[in-house]
Amino acid sequence: MPDLTLVMLGAGSSTRFNQRVKKQWLRIDETPLWLFATQNLQQLSSFQHIIVTTSPDEHFYAQKFSDTITFVKGGETRQESLANALLHVKTTYVLVSDIARACIDQAMLERILDERAHADCVVPYLNVVDTVIYEEQTINRDQVKLIQTPQLSRTDMLKKALQTGTIYTDDSSAIKAMGGKVVYVLGNPEAKKLTCKEDSATISCLKAPSSNIFVGYGFDVHAYEEGKVMMLGGVEVHPTTGFKAHSDGDVAIHALIDALLGAAGAGDIGELFPDCDARYKNVDSKLLLKEVCTFLAKVGFEIVHCDVCVMAEFPRLSAFKDKMRFCLADIMELSPIHVNVKATTTEKLGFVGREEGVAVSATATLKYYDWTKV
Repeated sequence: MPDLTLVMLGAGSSTRFNQRVKKQWLRIDETPLWLFATQNLQQLSSFQHIIVTTSPDEHFYAQKFSDTITFVKGGETRQESLANALLHVKTTYVLVSDIARACIDQAMLERILDERAHADCVVPYLNVVDTVIYEEQTINRDQVKLIQTPQLSRTDMLKKALQTGTIYTDDSSAIKAMGGKVVYVLGNPEAKKLTCKEDSATISCLKAPSSNIFVGYGFDVHAYEEGKVMMLGGVEVHPTTGFKAHSDGDVAIHALIDALLGAAGAGDIGELFPDCDARYKNVDSKLLLKEVCTFLAKVGFEIVHCDVCVMAEFPRLSAFKDKMRFCLADIMELSPIHVNVKATTTEKLGFVGREEGVAVSATATLKYYDWTKV
């Protein structure tokens, strides 16, 4: 096992990609881009340790994909994210790459690794073939290099180089600024960085997402509580008898959220919105549903359909079902025909039949966002 750690930087905001999904969560068949890029390098070389930086609000979800990768919350900048990752690096060398460069090949990686003993940082580059003008002056293109990743650094040098207030756009610039030795090796045009949506058409290893459909199931129960407004499916259905809950107690939305998270493999509502967190005291559950929908979009899903079944003896809900349906459809940005709300009793059986509370079951269907068709 080489004395080498792989760090994959995937905590960026993806603003230049300008799509509803963050580029690190584009599905390459079934695999999110950050994992696809990591696995690509993993199969080309051996690493003692693999670290992936993530956006803080996606950290919990990324962890569900692997128990062998160390996930580290990123910072506001690439440099902060890398510094956070380096706190976990114990090897002599560290290979740092961006998840947006998913098509690294064996020959390019070997050229980088072969130079590790001869430099503090090894950097792949591309030559410039077009005329270059800088500040209205033509400059010698033979003196211009287009820098790529991954870059191999001595870990101690890179840690020291980043202990500065200066922001660097890559590792080699930081190491060079402190007097370290940088060696350049030929990169590969195929290792192009995915920055804008248009780039995806020119990166050959990125395949379209799978057409699989994912179904999730949710179930929730709340007891009645007098003196509160009852909210169900985002709609007020009774003015004085509500639900005992940390939030507003909208049991229908809570079950729906669990169904949505279940379809995405993202855990349950208690992981995202714990009932011990003061931020969610009496919170409007419509806001929670909107937050979940935004999260699902960022990590690469589209909502296809949902079905909600409310089990209650009290109050009667026939007059509210369509209002719930339209409310939920608006929040999820779905056609109302793709949201179904049902209401039933339990024929006086069980706690629902005894009018002690309400139970709701829900199913939701998701698919991967097809970034190839946009």
